Amino acid sequence: MAITVAERGLVTVFGGSGFLGRHVVRALLKRGWRVRAAVRRPDLAIHLQPLGLVGWVQPVQANLRYRWSVDRAVAGADAVINLVAILGNSGRQRLESVNVFGARAVAEATRAAGLKTLIHVSAIGADPEAPSAYGRSKAAGEAAVFDTLPDATVMRPSLIFGPEDRLFNFFAGLAPFSPVFPLIGGGHTRLQPVFAGDVARAIADTLDGKAEPGRTYELGGPEVKTLRECIEFALSAADRPRLLLPLPWPLASAAGAILEHLPGQLITVDQVKQLRHDNVVSAAAIDERRTLAALGIEPTSIAAIVPSYLVRFRPRGQFERRRTGTA
Repeated sequence: MAITVAERGLVTVFGGSGFLGRHVVRALLKRGWRVRAAVRRPDLAIHLQPLGLVGWVQPVQANLRYRWSVDRAVAGADAVINLVAILGNSGRQRLESVNVFGARAVAEATRAAGLKTLIHVSAIGADPEAPSAYGRSKAAGEAAVFDTLPDATVMRPSLIFGPEDRLFNFFAGLAPFSPVFPLIGGGHTRLQPVFAGDVARAIADTLDGKAEPGRTYELGGPEVKTLRECIEFALSAADRPRLLLPLPWPLASAAGAILEHLPGQLITVDQVKQLRHDNVVSAAAIDERRTLAALGIEPTSIAAIVPSYLVRFRPRGQFERRRTGTA
């Protein structure tokens, strides 16, 4: 018997093929939305099509630096979601052009199309006075969105985890190549990692009218952990114990100044600046009910998800036999 889903309309998702994007697309399709995945490389978005019914996912080319492509991607849609952002400057991709100009371009295209529903994904730590260029660019992007569409909704997640993340995968992936693990600033920075599926659900709930327009929501997981605790969790899940060596801030900044110019950019000076400040949901957001709990979402724990995808980093992969203390 054929499976049918009541169609609810078309949503343009900028950055739909990325890490968070695939979770958002899946959540929207389950609720009956058709998705137009606006990406720079549509040929790299084919993996989205099996997530929904035939024809319900349409990858289209769009680059936030070129306004005409943004307008074309929004035309005919019923709602717009912008997930596109970069962590730092790389080639022609600049913080100002993507995180700020791009955010404004999406908002202006949404308004020009006569739409009021725009969900813009920012990040905890967005602040005009942030020490990092990334934090300032995210704040400027939010301002550009609200200046253009006052009824837009902004989502600020903490660090996002999931099978394709650059958080726990990074820690576990680095372990096989280094017997010593540096703890930037001693590893005391407080983080509140949030599951990508929970962020996607919050976005889908916003389309369902569960979030208040014109507000900024802060999304964090159920646990606040230090950077050291996150690294220890990843190393344990990967069964790769390592020596943890505290790295003072001046040495971390010096390392970032060197590594940011090497292939792979393990760490940059700007990222070191970000780690000087905790990345957790604010007391104001909790008091004003601008959190996952306010949307009726119980956040997923790290322990429930992360070990399942870090198993590939174990010395013998998923077939590793753990010692139980018995013969």
